[in-house]
Amino acid sequence: MAFDYFKYLRTENLPHIWCPGCGHGIVLKALLRSIDELKLLKNELCLVSGIGCASRLPGYVDVNTLHTTHGRAIPFASGLKLVKPELKMIITSGDGDAVAIGGNHFIHGCRRNLDMTLIIFNNLIYGMTGGQQSPTTPTGRISTTTPLGNPNYPFDFAELAKAAGATFVARATTYHVRLLQRVITEAIGHKGFSVVEVLEDCPTQYGRRNKLRTPAQMIERYKDLTVSVEAADSLPIEDIRGKLLIGVLHHVERPEFGEQYQRIIDEARRAAG
Repeated sequence: MAFDYFKYLRTENLPHIWCPGCGHGIVLKALLRSIDELKLLKNELCLVSGIGCASRLPGYVDVNTLHTTHGRAIPFASGLKLVKPELKMIITSGDGDAVAIGGNHFIHGCRRNLDMTLIIFNNLIYGMTGGQQSPTTPTGRISTTTPLGNPNYPFDFAELAKAAGATFVARATTYHVRLLQRVITEAIGHKGFSVVEVLEDCPTQYGRRNKLRTPAQMIERYKDLTVSVEAADSLPIEDIRGKLLIGVLHHVERPEFGEQYQRIIDEARRAAG
């Protein structure tokens, strides 16, 4: 039986604004399937976003939503989570929104370990605002701000998240759709700050400029560019050199910030009263 996506959508806001071939729709479908798998009620959820193509996702989903300013989704979500700790907080953010203008918030979000899930839509470019290079644009690639090729080295979101203190870090692609749904489900279920990087595509701003052919071919290239964590354990080093690991990359347990913060409040009230 086909999955009923419409029961989770604000159909009055459709059709969506995403370009044909954009990977964002695949991520949306994986997220909705994860919500359904976890049997989360609509009033138990809040989707928060900043600015960019990925930020439009909450507007299409029929749950509590908050659309904030560029790069500020994490602090807005943090404030809401501390006031409403019972909510499952999910943040949708692009590579520029999360780690360029939002980079400092990203680092401290990981450090605090508040119980939230950040899904980063990594399409390697600023898709909505004109095709400028982002923190993940590969070296040598063309963008509107690097017409002769990007001279910078890209961020590794996963390593940055691990170093900053995130307790769950995963990576998937829009080619590996079952893995994508699985890691989103695990991230939402994890108690602590979870980061899921999704490697996906912007055919309009990135693919067209870099002559990457059709959207389908852009997605398929992730089959050759990646290797699963499980497979990497048994492969010789030369077979995984230059490839990106996908799957759950980091998973540890440590005290969650919201509970620690509440204990301080309770102690302060007892002392005052």
